[in-house]
Amino acid sequence: MIQVKKAIIPAAGLGTRFLPATKAMPKEMLPILDRPTIEYIIEEAIESGIEDIIIVTGKGKRAIEDHFDNNFELEEILTSRGKLDLLDKIEQSSSVEIHYIRQKEPRGLGHAVWCARKFIGNEPFAVLLGDDIVKAEKPCLKQLIEQYNETNRSIVGVQKVGYKETERYGIIDPSSVEGRLYEVRRFVEKPGIGNAPSNLAIMGRYILTPEIFDFLARQEKGTGGEIQLTDAIQKLNQVQAVYAYNFEGIRYDVGEMMGYIRTIIDFALQHEVLGDEVREMLEKLIMDRVMK
Repeated sequence: MIQVKKAIIPAAGLGTRFLPATKAMPKEMLPILDRPTIEYIIEEAIESGIEDIIIVTGKGKRAIEDHFDNNFELEEILTSRGKLDLLDKIEQSSSVEIHYIRQKEPRGLGHAVWCARKFIGNEPFAVLLGDDIVKAEKPCLKQLIEQYNETNRSIVGVQKVGYKETERYGIIDPSSVEGRLYEVRRFVEKPGIGNAPSNLAIMGRYILTPEIFDFLARQEKGTGGEIQLTDAIQKLNQVQAVYAYNFEGIRYDVGEMMGYIRTIIDFALQHEVLGDEVREMLEKLIMDRVMK
């Protein structure tokens, strides 16, 4: 069985929910404390055993490439000033080989994945979306890879959401469950409130077999007039079983404003140096608001 060693990170979205901040800065570069969001995603991939990463970018995303490139001038300055701790952080973000391809027009997640088909070839591969950061004892993607190794079939990562939130996600209709692993009757992209077959939502982590490209190649438009990955997964499921796995870990939604704020606050509270100070600051701010 071919091992999962390649990953696609789609990063071509316009980031309209964060305008005007994302007018010139990619949303994937918005910081969570001292690191850009996409760095957490790449770290998860590497810790899961991924060796080759391709980032699908779009217009105005050059900052992503620059971030993971070597910056010899900055490294030399940090070395000369003895700031070796900062140098170590800089080198960590540029120590992996990352490839890039441009999605020339925003035609949906399915199209972004299809753009990387030649890089993937005839191998199983991972997809990690930059809107979701997962903190887990065992990396989320590694959990999915282990399930793929057991089933030799495509796996999507899911977690439960409120039924009022189902219209924001791809939702699974489970037919059976064994532990955390679900067999899936069908996959539905962003069902309207009241029409969701369950509240198990796809959370931006996938292991897919290369047969998915046969369906993405049809370029069929779905919800929002875009080529949806969930629709292609549903078609794949009709000829080759696709499973869902309810992964362990805390998922942070950094794709919308309130989720982004929650992520920053929670990460700050867990920070080994800043945590106590941040907690005291928040308590004081809340008390000051209450007293007014």
